[in-house]
Amino acid sequence: MLVVLAALLLGIYALVDCLRTTGSEVRGLPVPVWVALIVLLPVVGPLAWLVAGRSHRRSGPAQPTSRGSAPRGPDDDEDFLRSLDRKDRGDL
Repeated sequence: MLVVLAALLLGIYALVDCLRTTGSEVRGLPVPVWVALIVLLPVVGPLAWLVAGRSHRRSGPAQPTSRGSAPRGPDDDEDFLRSLDRKDRGDL
């Protein structure tokens, strides 16, 4: 009984995770195919999704921008500081 419950919970978790993942974050197959695998192959489908399907997203601070790493605060953003200087001088 406990094994069946664990398999059910694993399947539900994998299905919800798959449905919440955007297409650009999915590896290997399109999202509808992953959903079919998760639903049609209990235990194997969800494990395959968790191991090979989803990207390993980093949790925590924002991803780096194309210009380098994201500013940590307003005082680290050079563009923001320049805009304050222009306001103080009355250039805006």
